[in-house]
Order: sequence, then structure tokens, then C-alpha cells
Amino acid sequence: MKATALCFTSLLLLAPAMATADTAPTKPQQKSAIVLAAFGTSYDSALNSLLHIQQDIQAAYPNTPIRFAFTSNIIRKKWHRRQHDEAYKQAHPEVPESLYQVKNVLGALADLQNDGYKNIVVQTTLLTPGEEFHDLGQYVDALNGIDTLREKWKPFNHIALGRPLMGQWGVDFPYHQDLNALAGALAKDVELAKSDGAALVYMGHGNEHLSTGLYSELQTIMQSRYPNQQTYVGLVEGAPNLEQLKAQLTQDGITKVHLRPLMVVAGDHASNDMAGDEPDSWKSQLQQLGIKVTPILQGLGNNPSVRQRYLTHLQDAASSAEIVLN
Repeated sequence: MKATALCFTSLLLLAPAMATADTAPTKPQQKSAIVLAAFGTSYDSALNSLLHIQQDIQAAYPNTPIRFAFTSNIIRKKWHRRQHDEAYKQAHPEVPESLYQVKNVLGALADLQNDGYKNIVVQTTLLTPGEEFHDLGQYVDALNGIDTLREKWKPFNHIALGRPLMGQWGVDFPYHQDLNALAGALAKDVELAKSDGAALVYMGHGNEHLSTGLYSELQTIMQSRYPNQQTYVGLVEGAPNLEQLKAQLTQDGITKVHLRPLMVVAGDHASNDMAGDEPDSWKSQLQQLGIKVTPILQGLGNNPSVRQRYLTHLQDAASSAEIVLN
């Protein structure tokens, strides 16, 4: 009898604590968002490469908002001017209305913070961890470093940065794995060139940063992965440049090539520097060597396998930062 009374008394004492635990307000889940950081393009025909990347990511995370950010001041201003051009907008219904107000990365992040988004993944569409990616990382690090006296007033809980297409140096995601994955994603380019009896030549943008070495590594991987297909990679800036590429093609006796941009969009560089009719274009320069040139104006964003690589990099960044995307 005493034991029964003691148990009953214990339950009465525990009841308030249990009720408090059951009814304690749960901490609301902080909202997450995605920023796609691209150099940008003003070419109507090239825009679909970026839009396809956005569409694939949105399909993977239908309940997570995605905002574009263009790093090029010139390109953003062109789109801003077009928002007042009704004739242009009617002629291009495929252009999202939001693109006419596209902002830089800091502006896009500020808008999201103002709308209450505390966890953000910034996924770049850049190819290499060059100068532009370095600066983007500095922005992200600086914003993550903002501290306030009260935690609730911090503008962001966490901003994660997804690595470029060709990877970046580090131990978490070895860049050579990304290079091999990219080479695998380019299989259809190889098949098309091979079926036409042509060598495959990519034109990358490059820069004076050490990251241009990744292009040479990609060429080596492509040649090893597809030994029956001659593949070359040249750059607008950095090495190997056009003159070095021409010397290699001449040495190898190449007489026919498929010329493609190794860029996410087939914009100004692809249309003019690569495939233009001016005497200094890559097409014209190679034709002067007696090489038959077939330019293919398709950005990497038109390749579903390449788009999957960007999605994988975004997912890796979100998981590493414990950011939930829905």
C-alpha cells in the first residue's frame, strides 16, 4: 500500500515536468535558400544554359527559393536597361522577369536576409577556383564572420559556398575527382567528334591565376579516358594559348576539328572569339592552317551531365554546412 502511494506521488511530481516538456515551444526551423552566382551573359541564345541549371536545381529542391546573381557589372546593367524595353520583353518571353532586376552576390544575399533566410548555399557556375572564385569566397567568409551581441540578430546562420565545376584544392573533395567526373560528363562531345572523324578542341576562358593548370590536367584526363579520340584544350587567357594549341595541332597532323566552348554559356567569347568570321578568331586562325573547323555553339549548361555536376557540388556544400534544402 505504501509502495503504491509512493509511486502515485512520484507521478504527480513528474507530471508538471512532463507537461512542460511536451508543450515547450520548438525552435522554428531557419529558412534556407540558394544563390546561383554566375558571371552572367547578355546573349539571348546563351541564357538557356544558365536557366537549365536553375531548373534542374529547382526540380531537386522545389520548396527552396533560388536567386541568380551576376558578378559582371556590365551584364547586370544591360539587363536592367532591358526591363524598360517592352518590345524586347515581348520578343523574349522565355526571360524570367526577375532577371531584369538581377543583382550582384552581395545584393542577392541582402535581399534574402531581408526576407528572413538565414541559411544560404551560394553555388557558383565558374569552372575553376581562380580570381573570381577567390573573391567570392572572401565575401562569404566575411558575412559568416559577422557577430552580434545577441545571436538572434546575426544576419546569417551560415552561408556555404559550392566549389567550381573543375573543383578546388583541398582534402574534403579532391579536385582530381571533379576533373574525372567532368571528363565523364563530356562523353557525348567525344562521341560526336569521333563519329565525324574530327579532333575535339575546347576553348576555355582561363585567367592569369594558377588555376589555369586545371585545364591542362583536364586535357590529359580526356586523352587518357578516350584514347581513340584526340582532344585538346586551349585558353583565351593563360596557357595553353591559341599559338601553343596551333603548334600542337600542326605537330599532330590534325586536319579536321570540332570546336567547342569550355564555358558554361556560349556567349560573347564563343560567338566572336571562338566562332567569329574575323581573322583573329580561333575558327579563322585554324582554317588558315588548312584545318576544317566545325564550331558548335553550345555552353556546358546545355549538357545535362554537366548540370548534374553543379547540383552535386551544391549538395555537398549544403551537407557540409548542415543546411537543409527542401
